[in-house]
Amino acid sequence: MNKASTIIIWVLSTGIALVAIYTAAFGIIDEIYQRSLTVAVSLIVAIFGSSLARVYQTENNKIKMGQWAIDFVLIFLVVLSIFWFSSVYDELESGLYSFLPDDLVVGCGGLLVVIEMTRRCFGWPLATFAILTIAYALLGAELPWIFAHGGYDLEEVMRTVWYSFDGVFGFIVIIVISLIFIFIVFGAMLEATGAGSTLLKISISLTGALRGGPAHAAIAASGFFGTISGAVTANVVGTGVFTIPMIKARGFKNSFAGGVEAAASSGGQFMPPVMGAVAFVMADFTGIPYVIIILAALMPALFYYGGLFIAVWVEAGRLGIKSIPKSEREILTREDWIKSLMFFVPVIVIIAVLVSGRSPAAAGLWATVAGVIMGFINPEVRKKPQIFINALSKGGEQCARIMVAVAAIGIIVGIMNLTGLGIRFSNMVLAFAGTNLFFALVLMALASLVLGMGLPTIPAYVIIVIIMGGAIEKLGVPKMLVHLFVVYFGVLSAITPPVAIAAYAAAPIAKANPMNTAIQALKLSSVGFMIPFVLIYNPSLSLVYEFEIFAFLSVIFRLALAIWLVTTAMGGVDRAPLPAYSRVLRIALGITVLLTYVEAQIGGIIAALILLYVDSKRKKLIPSNTSP
Repeated sequence: MNKASTIIIWVLSTGIALVAIYTAAFGIIDEIYQRSLTVAVSLIVAIFGSSLARVYQTENNKIKMGQWAIDFVLIFLVVLSIFWFSSVYDELESGLYSFLPDDLVVGCGGLLVVIEMTRRCFGWPLATFAILTIAYALLGAELPWIFAHGGYDLEEVMRTVWYSFDGVFGFIVIIVISLIFIFIVFGAMLEATGAGSTLLKISISLTGALRGGPAHAAIAASGFFGTISGAVTANVVGTGVFTIPMIKARGFKNSFAGGVEAAASSGGQFMPPVMGAVAFVMADFTGIPYVIIILAALMPALFYYGGLFIAVWVEAGRLGIKSIPKSEREILTREDWIKSLMFFVPVIVIIAVLVSGRSPAAAGLWATVAGVIMGFINPEVRKKPQIFINALSKGGEQCARIMVAVAAIGIIVGIMNLTGLGIRFSNMVLAFAGTNLFFALVLMALASLVLGMGLPTIPAYVIIVIIMGGAIEKLGVPKMLVHLFVVYFGVLSAITPPVAIAAYAAAPIAKANPMNTAIQALKLSSVGFMIPFVLIYNPSLSLVYEFEIFAFLSVIFRLALAIWLVTTAMGGVDRAPLPAYSRVLRIALGITVLLTYVEAQIGGIIAALILLYVDSKRKKLIPSNTSP
């Protein structure tokens, strides 16, 4: 049965990818049927891909038969409920359709499958949230305070969540189908060309003089490749199989090697120009041009990766690791630079198509075409061009998994619109925070970390911004900065325990404990939790809002200083080991220089420079010729 399920997954996933390419080229085929059938096929792919027999393996044949029986019941419910939705939708639109008990039973069956597959693919958090929102719609009339609503029966809930375009088949589904699927397929095709390994080789050569060596190369390669990939875990696995063993070979701990890859791969999701395709969803949500969004995201992303580079340099110093001897460094050949075109040409195509005024879908389509053509530069691709067929299937399967999460989010969005829960939640945040923007941002950051756990970047961004975005905008923060804030913390949830999906993907490759890997990734990315707050309070960092050259230069200097202070304090090493008091002072001063009070900034800068001078007089741990 496992072999048959593999074939079914391959066929259906390839079909999803081909439809994604067709849609990018010619537009939506039929909105009603494409929404419903895409959700249905995605659920079936998820059922076979995460079947009970695969998840809970056993040698007992009777138990196996029972597991497959349950999964076939789920498939039957999917097919029945989608067919039912498609057959009654026109009558529902007319407003003349009267709900029958059969409609409610069939719709509930469809919701059951969506929630169960969400649980299997992404764990309990999102599935539980979907269940709680349904319970809230049915029982919320009995709740106290602002949580109470007018009361809704099962028919009203099902009419919204299943039998309309406000729930499972809502606007997010069509955005993902028309904009995001093509970029997921593009990422899979680009990975198949071998562009990732070439990019890694170039990164290793360029960072060979740094004492972090392969760890720095992993940061650069994962950042570049991560911006294309719409899935953090796919990026971790795709580049981690090369980078993690090399990092370990240089003398870094297993958990640190996994943490570097997890942190670097996660950061690719907010690195322009593609930002894991979330930039296109943001443009659709906000109405802000794509070019403005990637420009605003550029400086925060560069500072994030700068912090990772420093963190690796600090750890290398602590362990006494020196730079790779010149004779052992990678030497780039003309062939390597030619192969690099497999990555850079498609990225240039994306930017060129978007700047010319064409749609993001067109950019993804032409980038995919360019990626396939440039892939034939690689002799291995010329020998086995059929790898692109397998890449289509892989991309389609990734699309299916994301669609499962989107369907679950559709339940939540539908209930929020029906009950006004989003407005109530915003009012509650404002009631707790009052006019204190910082407190409201902290609440939003915590909610983003919790709601984003276990989810791919795009679903995480969508659910967080729908629930929390309105509250912060009411406090006067520009819409785009709010959305970037949400993206940051949604992405950072991938390395935040206890879920930390990026760390769990990296840990088996590194042969390390997943929780230790997550802690290392969290430590490496510590400055990443500061940068979104700095962006909100210093809009000049975005390059597009309230830009003033003096304010921009000020925040650049202060943020760079803060990153150095905090990162060296976390690692316990600068040019020499740091005593405990210096580490505490560095963290305190790193925060101080970022405060909004000018007096505190000036005092913090002076104190920090004095502390750095005093610490520089300590005996150096690493010879000066190996410093970055």
